[in-house]
Amino acid sequence: MKFIPTPLPDVLLLEPKIFQDERGFFLESYQKKNFSEAGIPFDFVQDNHSKSCQGVLRGLHYQIKQPQGKLVRVVAGEIFDVAVDIRRHSPTFGKWFGTYLSEKNKKMLWVPVGFAHGLYVTSPQAEVLYKSTDYYAPEWERTIAWNDPAINISWPTQGDSPLLSPKDEEGKLLSEAELFE
Repeated sequence: MKFIPTPLPDVLLLEPKIFQDERGFFLESYQKKNFSEAGIPFDFVQDNHSKSCQGVLRGLHYQIKQPQGKLVRVVAGEIFDVAVDIRRHSPTFGKWFGTYLSEKNKKMLWVPVGFAHGLYVTSPQAEVLYKSTDYYAPEWERTIAWNDPAINISWPTQGDSPLLSPKDEEGKLLSEAELFE
């Protein structure tokens, strides 16, 4: 497994070693020892699986209490996956990193505590799996507006309006949101 640094400290792009032949492929998506050595020494307590159609945008989500680190990967289709630093005193506060995750490239993104997470589905549909370091707590979930001009994410929407949930339509601007110190 390659653990590739990104412009945002603590956010890592992971590239698994893939063993492929005429029968198919095998890859190791998680090994506690390797992750700990790479600076991800967390226990994962919850696995999640979502399926979305093309044009769906989920995010930017985080939990202000019971914060979750997330290990995100795609098993069908393709997404543009984004992490935003929302640690108020961080030198990269308000900055974002985005990358394509797909069933073809088999890359994963580590989104640590202190970051908001969002994704946009670029393929006809996508299935996303992610491991979390803490349990889902809807009372602590917060949403930052996907199109906040202060963050200015270059979503690959090609001018189309994304499909949003009611919760995501009501996301707050970064300047109004509860944030991490």
